[in-house]
Amino acid sequence: MHEEPILQVRNLHKQFGPGCSRCSNKLDRQLEKNYCPNCGTVYACQDISFDLFPGEILGIVGESGSGKSTLMQCLYFDADITSGAAFIHDGLAFESQNVFELSSQQKRFIRNRKYGMVYQNPVHGLKMNFSSVGNIAEKLIAAGNRNVADMESTSKTLLESVHIPLFRMKEAPKNFSGGMQQRVQIAKALSNNPPILFLDEVTTGLDLSVQANVLDLIKKIQRELGISMVVVSHDLAVIRMLADRTVVMLNGRIIENGLTDQILEDPQHAYTQQLVYSLL
Repeated sequence: MHEEPILQVRNLHKQFGPGCSRCSNKLDRQLEKNYCPNCGTVYACQDISFDLFPGEILGIVGESGSGKSTLMQCLYFDADITSGAAFIHDGLAFESQNVFELSSQQKRFIRNRKYGMVYQNPVHGLKMNFSSVGNIAEKLIAAGNRNVADMESTSKTLLESVHIPLFRMKEAPKNFSGGMQQRVQIAKALSNNPPILFLDEVTTGLDLSVQANVLDLIKKIQRELGISMVVVSHDLAVIRMLADRTVVMLNGRIIENGLTDQILEDPQHAYTQQLVYSLL
């Protein structure tokens, strides 16, 4: 593993609501979980910092409402942050700049060329009435590709790699099963060879056998392409199968992080212990 991270996130903070005298002071915040009962402000992400290294899968685990999906939305520019910084080290022109402070055009460049995203609900990542090939072409066009033959051949290769039969490539994802929709979404996310891939609860709602297929596929892609991935799940079994390192979130905060094996064998925080024992 390289010493320098490909992505650094520092003190990312996201709140919904204005805050008040009871909750605005970071050191003395009086919250119920991550919610201020006085003014109704929700502190979805509180001072989140982590590094993602080249070729690594970083797992982020936590219960529903812990802030994991909000964190992903912030990283992928689907939501604005309240404060914080992130840096991509990938030989970009804006190497040392906080990506959250870039122009919308520069953020779009990063989304189209440096990031891939697989959403929990395929409706957010795919145009359900477009063909599968059309969905992939859309991402390729956004990344600057204009060669139709080239786009078609890339799309075919990607669909084959995620086990979508080519005789169905002109079909719209709305006709596909949930597992197939997720696989088309993965193919689309990979189409621009992103160095960083975000996966948000990608197995939720899938049958166990389909889950296993999707997880095997993610492992295979990671091995073959060496992509860095951030995988969010409330399911520790998913994280155990995929992640090299794991971050545990609760109420918008990171409460524990370390090598996945280490966290599974010797969890320190009471909440992580509860998660691990529920898996056994």
